[in-house]
Amino acid sequence: MEFLGFVGAVSAVILVYLLLAVKIVPQAELWVIERLGKYQRTLEGGISFIVPFVDQKRSTFSTQEQIIDVARQAVITKDNVSIHIDAVVFIRINNAQQATYEIQDLKLAIAQLAQTTLRAQIGRMELDETLSSRGDLNAVLLSALDLASGTWGAKVTRVEVADISVPQAVQTAMELQMEAERRRRATETEAEGDKNALILQAEGERQQAFKQAEAIERMADAQRYEKEQLATGDQKAMGLINEAMLENKDAASFLLAKDRIAAFAGLASSDSANKVVVPIETSEMVGSLAAFTTLLGQNNGSGNT
Repeated sequence: MEFLGFVGAVSAVILVYLLLAVKIVPQAELWVIERLGKYQRTLEGGISFIVPFVDQKRSTFSTQEQIIDVARQAVITKDNVSIHIDAVVFIRINNAQQATYEIQDLKLAIAQLAQTTLRAQIGRMELDETLSSRGDLNAVLLSALDLASGTWGAKVTRVEVADISVPQAVQTAMELQMEAERRRRATETEAEGDKNALILQAEGERQQAFKQAEAIERMADAQRYEKEQLATGDQKAMGLINEAMLENKDAASFLLAKDRIAAFAGLASSDSANKVVVPIETSEMVGSLAAFTTLLGQNNGSGNT
């Protein structure tokens, strides 16, 4: 019986020892193990073995991304406007040993660092720049926090400025300023449109005048060309007539007779009631008779004397 009791006691001790020695670490967790008060190793997800009563778990960290809420605080901008601002910081633990021994309270330290960085950065910016440059502000905070947290075993993955509140009086003044700015832009846009319209109208008139001048120039060129061609034709015709007159003496008489016939035809076709058509031979005979009568009259006068 004593032997069985001894065996049972030994078995119980072994069982308790195994229970204390075997550690099952959940996924996405890191356990910092100390041996006799000194860092020994970091356990990751899965089954691990430690020395009971010698090895102790010092701290536990999650490898999941964690959110740190930066408390709302009042800050003063470069142009002396008091605003309230808060932010959120996303971190991930990547070195449990540093997170345990390099900083006492990691989340509190990052939150305090975010607050001081926000105050310093906004103190360099005017109100309008602060409200319109959240992306730049987030980038500056991310760079500063990630640089500091690197020695703390954490990685700052993202920083977001959650809210920026301004006093009601400042907000009213900003709204009035924006309204005036919109009116100014509308006036400038209208003036710019009128100016462009005048420019386009002047350009159209200039193009029209240019086209008209070009048309007049082309018409003048056409008339000049026409006159040149007529003159060239007349010159050639006169040359042909001269050649014909040199070759045939009756050519001139033919041309004169042709013109007389054309003139007589024109007179004959006229509707005038006061016209008298006299053939060319009759007019020549009348002229001869008038000259003969004059000659006879002169002779009679001289005989009477």
